[in-house]
Amino acid sequence: MLETLTVQDAVELAVVERSGFVESRHAGAAVVLSPDGEIVARHGNVEALILPRSSLKPLQAVACITAGAVLEGEQLALSTASHTGTDRHASVVRDILTEGGLTEDDLGCPPAWPTDSATRDELVREHGQTARVRMNCSGKHAAMLRACVATGWSTDGYLDPAHPLQAHIREVVERLSGEKIAHTAIDGCGAPVHALTLTGLARAIHRIGTASDRSPFALHRVAGSLVRAVRENPWTIEGPGRPDTIAIEKLGVFTKGGAEGVMVMVAPNGTTVALKMLDGAPRASTVVAATLLARAGGLSDADVATLQAALPLEVLGGGGVVGSIRPGSGI
Repeated sequence: MLETLTVQDAVELAVVERSGFVESRHAGAAVVLSPDGEIVARHGNVEALILPRSSLKPLQAVACITAGAVLEGEQLALSTASHTGTDRHASVVRDILTEGGLTEDDLGCPPAWPTDSATRDELVREHGQTARVRMNCSGKHAAMLRACVATGWSTDGYLDPAHPLQAHIREVVERLSGEKIAHTAIDGCGAPVHALTLTGLARAIHRIGTASDRSPFALHRVAGSLVRAVRENPWTIEGPGRPDTIAIEKLGVFTKGGAEGVMVMVAPNGTTVALKMLDGAPRASTVVAATLLARAGGLSDADVATLQAALPLEVLGGGGVVGSIRPGSGI
């Protein structure tokens, strides 16, 4: 039987405080690695399996590039994004497809409305419709298709776990994480998502986040280029006013949230954290990750304060601030 994260494995990572009363608690687990990749802190069971969800995207993006997809700058950053479907995001995804001789119809992700409210409102006013290119994972899917085109693999069935592209992604995930895949599920976008321990996920993200685009090793060069593209184009990774984009803009970190309360973050000096909120709620993930990096020396307390001020962490009552979402006692 697979060892998955349980209530008994978890610690209090965050609390929601209202008027001095702790109203809610977010339990979970987290692991922190030093700049040289050694474990410096464990909170909860970090050897239990979790589904990384979109926090796996950096690994999938690296695999697509090593399989032959040629992407740079905004296009490369979009390959690892969970974007909000703005016109700017959709335009870059369309460019990725067009340059590979592909169309939106080739995307295997489901049609969706933009999660950016202004863009969605405008589409509704114009009697627009859902579209695959607006789906938050469309950049990843476009990169997967470009890898298939470059390598000569069929684009039909590219999401099948047995497809050569998915086999290659699995090999890269195992290589970066240092773990054999024990279970594969289907993500919300239809792509395979592989279960990893938080430790394995942290090690993979650390290897990506500390890689140099001048490395003599191709895998490291690709990873370094990906990280640089994301840091130079933080709007791509999620969208204006969204936690991942804010954290990159304010702190220069490499970060990627995933559904169901997963978060990975690499500080500029290489200190790395991976965490999972057991209840799946993401609202505290970014500030908890930054706090753990600060306690390990990767960020300063001033950095965390700057981030807290920019994130939607206020608890409101009667139109005024009466509390906050903050890190819990378990860290």
